[in-house]
Amino acid sequence: MPGVIVTDPPKADPEDVEALAGFGVATVHEAMGRTGLLGHQLRPNQRDTRIAGTAVTVLSWPGDNLMIHAAVEQCGEGDILVVTTTSPSTDGMFGELFATALRRRGVRGVVTGAGIRDTAELRAMGFHAWSAAVSAQGTVKATGGSVNVPVVIGGERVRPGDVVVADDDGVVVVPRERAREAAEKSRAREEKEAATRAAFQEGQLGLDRYGLRDTLKRLGVEYRTYQEHEEYTS
Repeated sequence: MPGVIVTDPPKADPEDVEALAGFGVATVHEAMGRTGLLGHQLRPNQRDTRIAGTAVTVLSWPGDNLMIHAAVEQCGEGDILVVTTTSPSTDGMFGELFATALRRRGVRGVVTGAGIRDTAELRAMGFHAWSAAVSAQGTVKATGGSVNVPVVIGGERVRPGDVVVADDDGVVVVPRERAREAAEKSRAREEKEAATRAAFQEGQLGLDRYGLRDTLKRLGVEYRTYQEHEEYTS
């Protein structure tokens, strides 16, 4: 398959990326209108971590990591490598040696719709990885692909230079043009949640804070005592 390596894609502003790094995936996803989530299948190789960076994308043939080698050259400080394949693959396309090369270039982590391996080594070196699979199955280096072209993971489009935010809950992508907007909306959401948290700590119920009693009434949900319910259902 022919391919292309794009060497100079536009990227989100680093200040906006750093701002987004302060928010969790769930917050950013909700703030962006519940968009951008790369699916539930992507799980972290570590715990209690959160990163954000600009995407360097890779489109590879299944079971072939040639284009990851090509992508390393295109990676720099603050990037996150995002790898997918032309058809489903669970092979361990990424491991400790790739992580070593990427760390040297300032890359913050990898996200792949395929598989990773060397998981213990990745944890030991503190390199952050999210994948759809873990497999010792190796790969070849024989088929062309592309670097820094739009790719799709979990039904979401990821372009080179878009912002990727990843934590224990999963991975979300923010279009580079909307990075500042996403950061502002995420900040507003966190402030709102802080106020709600304080209210809950004081004993307020979500039913009242969110006006959900009227919603229950509109949906025909009734309150009954136990005795009333027994009589109703007998």
